[in-house]
Amino acid sequence: MQQSENPFFSVTVPAYKAQYLAECIDSILAQTYSNFEIVIVNDASPENLDDIVGRYHDKRIRYYKNEQNCGALHVVDNWNKCLSYAKGDYIICMGDDDKLLPCCLEEYAHLIEKYPELNVYHALTEIIDENSQFVRMQEMRPECEGLFSMIYGRLNNRRLQYIGDWLFRTSFLRSIGGFVNLPFAWGSDDMTAYMAAREKGVANSQVPMFQYRESSITISRSGHYEMKYKSMVEMLRRVSELVEDKTQPVTDLERLYQQSCVAVVSQTKKNIKDTYISSDIISHGKLTRGFWWLLNCGRIGASRSTVIKNWLKSLNKSTSMRIPSRYVDYGENDF
Repeated sequence: MQQSENPFFSVTVPAYKAQYLAECIDSILAQTYSNFEIVIVNDASPENLDDIVGRYHDKRIRYYKNEQNCGALHVVDNWNKCLSYAKGDYIICMGDDDKLLPCCLEEYAHLIEKYPELNVYHALTEIIDENSQFVRMQEMRPECEGLFSMIYGRLNNRRLQYIGDWLFRTSFLRSIGGFVNLPFAWGSDDMTAYMAAREKGVANSQVPMFQYRESSITISRSGHYEMKYKSMVEMLRRVSELVEDKTQPVTDLERLYQQSCVAVVSQTKKNIKDTYISSDIISHGKLTRGFWWLLNCGRIGASRSTVIKNWLKSLNKSTSMRIPSRYVDYGENDF
């Protein structure tokens, strides 16, 4: 696959919130690499995004508005609308409150030059707070790795990752029908990256390039535990299919990671069930939600014993329980 020496990037922003949108746009325009476009898709927001975008007079910015709101449940629909407008060889889909560091696109261009055959690349990420202050770093990753190393690192080593720290080959995304669509986008970024890395792996940057904003208004800070539970169960079902696929040629090291992933996926399924059921029961009424899960456990794929165990656990809790960050971080999309 021949690659342009000067790749054209589409930096897409599925937008809904106004608070940090100008910071987001400014960070893209501040790139040291100039061959890019910005595609902003306003998801029928009640906030005045028009005035913010209207302040910019840069031909690289293209602005679209949805007639109907995709909403949090179907947020990936807006990611894919961004994809439909993109003209670039490669695409970033970032939150409207996240930021690119000035070197981001230039570093991606270097990675593409070094690994031109790949369908996905990853940016080392800084986590920032609501005041744009540095909080912590994402963990380092090997410069180049295969699919099973990625899955093992995510599930066993609890890697942090977000939709905005991936760069995808646009033609590949379109060939698989766009970003993998799961409710609330929980697991969508993971599955899309896994699909893109399945045959050729991923290249990871060794310098910070992206800033993810932790905020109290992201989807993962809200409830909707039943739908998130279903989304995560579906994501893990698809991961199991990838892990159990013995047809893909792999290196000896990748084969060891593949074998290790089997047990890790099984344990993660158990952890997800325990975490989500307990969180929902505690957050929405220990008595009524406990009965709800007991009556509906068969329909949604949770065992009766798991529900009873977590219901009893919740009765001993005096305060609300937050989902641990290693599960919260699945598929956060800053909507």
